[in-house]
Amino acid sequence: MSKFDPYDHLNVVLNKDGTLTRLLEFPTIQATGDQDHLPGQAVVSKDITLDADKKTWVRLYRPSKLPSNDMSIAKLPIIIFFHAGGWIHFSVANTMIHESCNHLSSEVPAIVVAVEYRLAPESKLPEQYYDAIDAVLWIKNQALDSVNGEKWLREYGDFSRCYLYGVSCGGNIAFNSALKLLDRKIEPLRINGIIMNQPLFGGKTRTKSEIRLATDTFFPLPVFDVLWDLALPQGTDRDHRFCNPMVDGPYRDKIKKLGRCLVIGFGGDPLADRQQDFVQMLVKEGIMVEARFDDVGFHGIDVVDSRRAAAITNFIKEFI
Repeated sequence: MSKFDPYDHLNVVLNKDGTLTRLLEFPTIQATGDQDHLPGQAVVSKDITLDADKKTWVRLYRPSKLPSNDMSIAKLPIIIFFHAGGWIHFSVANTMIHESCNHLSSEVPAIVVAVEYRLAPESKLPEQYYDAIDAVLWIKNQALDSVNGEKWLREYGDFSRCYLYGVSCGGNIAFNSALKLLDRKIEPLRINGIIMNQPLFGGKTRTKSEIRLATDTFFPLPVFDVLWDLALPQGTDRDHRFCNPMVDGPYRDKIKKLGRCLVIGFGGDPLADRQQDFVQMLVKEGIMVEARFDDVGFHGIDVVDSRRAAAITNFIKEFI
């Protein structure tokens, strides 16, 4: 492990000014555009700016064929999605993430609002949480604007059935932004649940799964440590509440007020013990939790295993 370079593993170079040079360019794909139907497209999508100064935006997805009920269009749940990437990688425009949102929108079915949040280390936590809050407040504003509100949301979305859904670091964003949203007035929106798929948490004390899987092929322990070094506020450590939800603090009282939660994990993930401890903490705080853990699998398995991806989609459909 002494010769292992986590930056090389992540395909990045840390610059003297604290920024990253990202050595890989991941394929991207454009949204289909502001059209209600396209031949051969099960899902249509479009991009909308959130904050031009912050360079944040959202990509909306909705099924081309909308479910009907008693001769009228049935309103769809709204899933606010936060992508994976270890805080430092990816965009909702990346083909892999775009296609997963297409699949989610079609299969649930749902309106999906994928959030292009700022990346670390150029933007440290909690900036990503505030980007998430900006997205939720933007959706709220569409609900309140009967004249100029976003058509796809107003005509096809059910503002009383909103869900925060995140993968890996996106799961962390979903949890922490949900806590912050408790201090905001978001009506007529209602957050009906939080979905955390392999959520990224940490801590200074190593867990048994972290020690057992310290040399994991995809996410060895030094990589997780570096990701937290890049993302956490200057001068903090992995026992900061943004990283370790198990630490005590005034924010723990807020956890009791969270709604239903779905937590998904895999036994071959170095983070598995943290995720299961997190579930137990939520249960002790009185939260209704659905925990879907598989003994077999690794962090990010749903990216390369279509069967696992389909299983996760089914978990989400059942939860919603």
